[in-house]
Amino acid sequence: MLRTALTKAQVIGVPVRFCSTAPTTKLFINGKFVESQTSEWIDLHNPATNEVVTRVPKSTDQEMKRAVDAASDAYKTWSQTSLLSRQQIMFNLQHLIKKNMKELAENITLEQGKTIADAEGDVMRGLQVVEHCCSITSLGLGETLGDISKDMDTYTYRLPIGVCAGITPFNFPAMITLWMFPMATVCGNTFVLKPSERDPGATMMLMKLAQDAGFPDGVVNVIHGQHDSVNFVCDHPAIRAISFVGSDQAGRYIYNRGSQNGKRVQSNMGAKNHGVILPDANKENTLNQLVGAAYGAAGQRCMALSTAVFVGEAKEWIPELIEKAKKLKVHAGHTVGADLGPVISPEAKDRICSLVQSGVDEGADLLLDGRDVTVEGYEKGNFVGPTLLHNVKPQMKCYKEEIFGPVLISLEVDTVDEAIELINNNPYGNGTAVFTNNGATARKFVHDIDVGQIGVNVPIPVPLPMFSFTGTRGSFLGDAHFYGKQGLNFYTQVKTVTSQWKAEDATITKPTVAFPTL
Repeated sequence: MLRTALTKAQVIGVPVRFCSTAPTTKLFINGKFVESQTSEWIDLHNPATNEVVTRVPKSTDQEMKRAVDAASDAYKTWSQTSLLSRQQIMFNLQHLIKKNMKELAENITLEQGKTIADAEGDVMRGLQVVEHCCSITSLGLGETLGDISKDMDTYTYRLPIGVCAGITPFNFPAMITLWMFPMATVCGNTFVLKPSERDPGATMMLMKLAQDAGFPDGVVNVIHGQHDSVNFVCDHPAIRAISFVGSDQAGRYIYNRGSQNGKRVQSNMGAKNHGVILPDANKENTLNQLVGAAYGAAGQRCMALSTAVFVGEAKEWIPELIEKAKKLKVHAGHTVGADLGPVISPEAKDRICSLVQSGVDEGADLLLDGRDVTVEGYEKGNFVGPTLLHNVKPQMKCYKEEIFGPVLISLEVDTVDEAIELINNNPYGNGTAVFTNNGATARKFVHDIDVGQIGVNVPIPVPLPMFSFTGTRGSFLGDAHFYGKQGLNFYTQVKTVTSQWKAEDATITKPTVAFPTL
């Protein structure tokens, strides 16, 4: 059980709050938590204090090869393991994650900074993918068509593809990890995971849970690092597919390099998600939704509603929006009542503040400025308070770039058609939302907008796992999206069999009247 494992932080390498010396984060190779032999380490800082809580290794080339070799060896037997056996292990994993959600959330808050409530949501949304994977006996069904010609039938079934790899971002340490390895492994693949070097603790805890759930040695492995480990994943010939979530620059690089090496790649990248507010919307509900979606998780969500588009008279609601944003409590994520914690690093804070200043310099109105917020007792933390830039124009830097912080930029338009044109001219296509009480307006918006995920009076329309995460245009590269049916397609290949058994060749034997037993 993880509760026991947490008392052995030296073994797993999971940082524990108030530990006098920073532990080292371990590798997980062939079912063992092992100390890296590298000479290069990355200090991981608590975003609320900037104290070092663990040291993350840059895996050596030999260690990364061992991880892939372990996955390759495990694939020989895991791919032949019955579907029901893999399903049972997934049931066990679901149970253990649910039982240890509090400990996982506490680690996420320590390493990533988000509030405990938000961290629990991080785990819960990943858990839902695991629960969906438990349906593999239905999800994995093939297709059959009989009598396509005389005495001829065709049927298909799904097969795993081999060793797969995942590269995860810092903003959802549990959820994105759980988007990847459960779906891949329940389909019969083995996996090599490279979590973000900024907060790998949740992944390491999930590896202990996977081990306790019954995953055989080598089915899931974890390496650490930065550029060299990414290049290794893209180049190793045994790795057949790569899942990535992160920045535009890294996503394009991984997609191009991996694809050139003949690998399947799914790459979720940046976003600029717009919320369109019409004056006929429910004002109180809409404003609360906007504040939560813009500033929750300190804005470090790829589906954060970072851009508000006020249509017509709806702009008169902005003063009330500002008052609601001012009431949000900025504090360390583990403190009671905190609404948003720090951003991930001092560099991230500097970039956010720089983009806000660029908006001011280019003529936007800074109606709420959270750049100088201080948190008593956490003066060294990477805190940015809720910020609002109004009268932003599409040519401004703060509009063109994903800010990835607690900053809401807002624009004004006269009609829904103008709002749709604005959004469709933006290169990103991850998500958008419209707030209205008019069904015809909502329907027009849904049909005319060129964005992959749309919310109608829903600010963050992330689909549940029975669907797929369907960002489009500049937000995604690849052919098959994460989880749901598309996730299953990504991690499997289809074998099609056409058979003919001629009727005249049938052998008729003496009938039996005994009850069949086998």
